[in-house]
Amino acid sequence: MQQNLFGNIPSSLPDELIETLASGDKVRVERIVSQGHHSAEDFWYDQEEAEWVLLLKGNARLVFQDPAEAVELQPGDYVLIAAHRKHRVDWTAPDTQTIWLAVFFRESTDD
Repeated sequence: MQQNLFGNIPSSLPDELIETLASGDKVRVERIVSQGHHSAEDFWYDQEEAEWVLLLKGNARLVFQDPAEAVELQPGDYVLIAAHRKHRVDWTAPDTQTIWLAVFFRESTDD
């Protein structure tokens, strides 16, 4: 069934919209839609999986720990986040939808 990453988005987003588009044993693909949403000031993601995230629309800023780093994202920018690299969404554009495509995966430990 054909679908569109930019379709079926509510006009009002009181909470960030997170939808799993596909998943398997070692991978999960999500569409995330933000509009002015950000992580709580004292919250850090510390994920078991690596995450490759592509910004499709809007603007955002991610902040990382160890080493400390802020990354400004524009449409077309992507970031690979290693498992357990603490990070947070510091800011998303309040006046437009920010649409992310996120791929979560377990990093291979095969030799």
